[in-house]
Amino acid sequence: MGDINQAATVNDDLLLKNFFAEVSEVERDNEVLRILSCFKLNPFEYLNLSFDSSIDDVKKQYRKLSLMVHPDKCKHPQAKEAFGALAKAQQLLLDQNERDYLLSQVNSAKEELRAKRKKQLKKDTASKIKSLVEEGKYDKQYEQSEEFQQELKVKVRELLTEQEWRRRKMQMRISEEEGRLKKDEEEQKEMWKRKREHEEEWEGTREKRVSSWRDFMKGGKKNKKGEIRPPKLKTEDPNKSYVQRPVKRG
Repeated sequence: MGDINQAATVNDDLLLKNFFAEVSEVERDNEVLRILSCFKLNPFEYLNLSFDSSIDDVKKQYRKLSLMVHPDKCKHPQAKEAFGALAKAQQLLLDQNERDYLLSQVNSAKEELRAKRKKQLKKDTASKIKSLVEEGKYDKQYEQSEEFQQELKVKVRELLTEQEWRRRKMQMRISEEEGRLKKDEEEQKEMWKRKREHEEEWEGTREKRVSSWRDFMKGGKKNKKGEIRPPKLKTEDPNKSYVQRPVKRG
């Protein structure tokens, strides 16, 4: 079994070698342009694969195309960019989560196209009868046609674009909310900082305030210079109380 696999690998390598020996510089340049014109959200397009391609198909196609546009072999000024796009496309298709997401969008696109075709068949009696008689074979043949595959490709683009727009809008909202929360947090920190500084300043002047209060209390018990005090009442006569008036002396 191991010898068979090894032989198959050798044959594949030989085929690739012969293939690239026949590839002209123009063909390499055209492939670079094709890759760079692909829809950015669909890695199947970059590798020029159908949506039902297997993991092995992805690996083989990547190997073939990456060698074709490799910067060391292709003189096109954007060969490096195309090579990187292929690498990213393979990475996405080998990631199970990314692959499942893409295939879910493909299935949604198929359902929309099937629903659209069903409505069209209601208007076309001959096609409807043919579809019923052949028990689904008619629809299956249509889905394998180039026309359907092209419609599917366009519909998948639409769905992927919608999903990407929703994702970006959600990311924008999340960023805005994070920014608002960060601003509120900074304002809270600033408020607590000012409060702490005020408390520290208040505590720092405590001794001064206490000392000033003590001085005030002490000074309150003494007559200020120039202050006029009311005359004292003389109570030498227990039965009389009178005010001693100042006597003019001449």
